[in-house]
Amino acid sequence: MSPLRPAACAILGLLLLGGRPAPAVAQDHGSHDHTSPYVDLQGRDIKALSPEEVENLLAGEGMGFALPAELNGYPGPRHVLDMAPMLGLTSDQRAAIQQIFDDMQATARELGAKVVDGERELDRAFAAGTITPEELGRRLEGLARNRSALRQAHLEAHLRLRPILTEDQRRAYERARGYGG
Repeated sequence: MSPLRPAACAILGLLLLGGRPAPAVAQDHGSHDHTSPYVDLQGRDIKALSPEEVENLLAGEGMGFALPAELNGYPGPRHVLDMAPMLGLTSDQRAAIQQIFDDMQATARELGAKVVDGERELDRAFAAGTITPEELGRRLEGLARNRSALRQAHLEAHLRLRPILTEDQRRAYERARGYGG
């Protein structure tokens, strides 16, 4: 796809602004600090991921991937296992939930490592100055697939767990987590 011409960009910009020109901006170039907010990130091994994000991805942590489930009545396996005595889980429930957690954790660690490796390789390609638009597209598609599969693993664990709990256990979980007012 060819880049838009400057006139087309200006027209597109006006359309996005509802046909109104952008407000005037002061032209005092000498009084502004142009330092990037990203200056402190230059030393990162992987520029797009903090060390904590790398650690969490490699450990298979949730990182908010399952919030749509968690906040809509689909408890998470780690929290349910932590709350097992309070929820009154049976030994069969505990075993089933442990299996769900173990499956999810193994998948999440594997996919988390792929995300970390993909981000590292993307960073290296930019650092080397050798990346092409085609390569960029391939790398981003791979990263998107792995991130999507990672999120799916976390969300599916919530889906698989919900029918194992009784309605009373789900309500107790929600109260203990502070949900529902």
